[in-house]
Amino acid sequence: MDMSSSHYSQCEHDDEYKKDDQNDSDMLTALSKEKGWITEYLYQYKSFWFTPAAIKGVQKAQQRFEAQSIDILLATFPKSGTTWFKALIFSLMNRDRFDFSSHPLLTKGPHDCIPFLESIIQDETSYQDYRISCSPRCLLATHIPYSLLPASVMSSGSKIVYVFRETKDVLVSNWHYMKKLSVKDLPSFPIEDAFDLFCKGVSHYGPFWDHASDYWKASLENPDKVLFLTYENMKKDPIVCLTKLAKFLDKTFCLEEEREEVVQEIVKLCSFENLSSLEINQTGVQHFSPQFSVENRHFLRKGQVGDWRNHLTVERGEQLDEITRQKLCGLV
Repeated sequence: MDMSSSHYSQCEHDDEYKKDDQNDSDMLTALSKEKGWITEYLYQYKSFWFTPAAIKGVQKAQQRFEAQSIDILLATFPKSGTTWFKALIFSLMNRDRFDFSSHPLLTKGPHDCIPFLESIIQDETSYQDYRISCSPRCLLATHIPYSLLPASVMSSGSKIVYVFRETKDVLVSNWHYMKKLSVKDLPSFPIEDAFDLFCKGVSHYGPFWDHASDYWKASLENPDKVLFLTYENMKKDPIVCLTKLAKFLDKTFCLEEEREEVVQEIVKLCSFENLSSLEINQTGVQHFSPQFSVENRHFLRKGQVGDWRNHLTVERGEQLDEITRQKLCGLV
């Protein structure tokens, strides 16, 4: 290619970027917006609230992702146990490949073992390389609401595992996380502001209750394809819940594994105490995109049930409980 054609090609490339930026700007202008938790604003797109980057992630997933029937998708609302369940599912599905004494989770963070669909789909090469590396069964995670999942997830019959966490703990965990990642020149974000916005449904990938109820209904309509689990039940009885998860994912524990207490070994490996103590989860960094990186230590704060009591008043807790009862009637 000569210099003139190379220059022309680069100009075309730059023009495409400018066109995309302009299209994004035009789209955002047409959307409702509210105060953001991590960015200046959140935008309402298809009834849910997102950062501009998250909207692009949803759109690219819808356009590019081609699910297969044997794929597994871990779906969660942000800060509902995503890191923990990534570790559990990765260990469960790969237990015949890795020994616990030299397991990948000892040197790799859970987000490296099971990437987010919204992140990896933006880079076609990374997406294809990842699918090849874990062939034939692709393990991915997502925060995308059920109604906005790529059409191929529905048509292919991929299996979806959804994790529900108690509302008040979700709010508090999100507040802590977003404070750490918030753009530096944004004003402080007190828990009272987070509470008011959350109750209005304005949070990243919110409303929380719509996100949960859509997956709950899908699990009732297609119980062999969508499994609805709770964070609290996994905490309370991990052996029972992990056994149920294994059966749903067609990876049932055999009698020999039961005798060797493989389930217990997975629970131990993926426990909050063990994961949070590993060097990779204390010092490592997760690069979700060239513009967005998060230190691994921010993914493992406490992992406790009921931590909301240290941050919300009893009155605010009762208010959230009442909203949850109204919006998730029959679920909780």
